[in-house]
Amino acid sequence: MSSIVGFEDVSAAGLESSPVSKALAGLRANEARYFKNKYNHDFTVNPADESGDAVDYVANILRTERGIVIDSKPLETSVLVVDGLKFTYVFYESGLAINVLYSINDPKKRAVGFKLSEGMEVPRELEAKFKFAKQRSKLAGIIRGSFFVIKGLY
Repeated sequence: MSSIVGFEDVSAAGLESSPVSKALAGLRANEARYFKNKYNHDFTVNPADESGDAVDYVANILRTERGIVIDSKPLETSVLVVDGLKFTYVFYESGLAINVLYSINDPKKRAVGFKLSEGMEVPRELEAKFKFAKQRSKLAGIIRGSFFVIKGLY
């Protein structure tokens, strides 16, 4: 069952099993605020076990492009299409959020982004491959993020 993520009153519903659930909820709310402000679009999430192929889609891109397999359990997903861009999010129990930005018409606008919730360590599967920049968020505290450009077709 899908639910709209609020960013005025941050809720950790669906993320309770994460050791950094409060920070992950703030990160998820930060994404919701971005989509509402930029696209006037409500950010909805689904439990990962009810999300169809979103988890597999992200896992396939990570494995194919960089040989990455995420060890953490996926908790929630979100898939939305706005302004010719497909966004696929997976929120993991460890506090990691991965998003795939895939332009339908412009192959130069295709990337995978990683965001780490405040209080979590860099996952071992990412630590040697990426450097993470810090960003402050009123909703999520300190967010560390990195990305890579997608070269293949998905």
